[in-house]
Amino acid sequence: MTKEKSVAEKLLQIEAIKLNTQQPFTWASGWKSPIYCDNRKVLSFPFIRDFIKSEMCNLIFENFDDADMLAGVATAGIAWGAMAADQLKLPYIYVRSKPKEHGLGNQIEGYYKAGQKVLVIEDLISTGKSSLEVIHALKAASLEVVGLVAIFTYQFPEATKAFEDAGIKYLTLTNYTSLIETAIEKNIVLADMQNLLLAWRNNPANWGK
Repeated sequence: MTKEKSVAEKLLQIEAIKLNTQQPFTWASGWKSPIYCDNRKVLSFPFIRDFIKSEMCNLIFENFDDADMLAGVATAGIAWGAMAADQLKLPYIYVRSKPKEHGLGNQIEGYYKAGQKVLVIEDLISTGKSSLEVIHALKAASLEVVGLVAIFTYQFPEATKAFEDAGIKYLTLTNYTSLIETAIEKNIVLADMQNLLLAWRNNPANWGK
């Protein structure tokens, strides 16, 4: 079993990811979706949490060994960034979606210096918009963003293009394709559902209409 499928199996096991083609989930955007991902659930399962943390650290060590520090994306990426930074013994900061409206008005929390190389830690990539907004905030603070690591990606074409246009390398522990293949192998969904599930990824805004 590939690493991607091993991670996908763990997420399915604890229902951090749910699949349902008969009664699709509704996202905040209004999209109808056969999948719902909530990686926050992983934090409640110590052994799986440790497995995901270790896989994330391996990915970081193998691909971004030039990073001076990690930056978690609020809110879901904060815990993963902190755990990875602790294991890798790297400095850590986290980034809000927008500056605080009180106190110092910080958007970036923690100590950093201009010119430092930072790796962004996220839990999930959908369209990539929120992640790239954080990356722009880090660049505006004169930090050099070397890339982004996340647990899961839906593999939306628009996200891939957005990261390519921004010149940002991003890697994930698992992805939608590996998830669907694993779900079929584990009889969580029927094999004849595969084309329907893959069609959603290619056109999520109009799926099911």
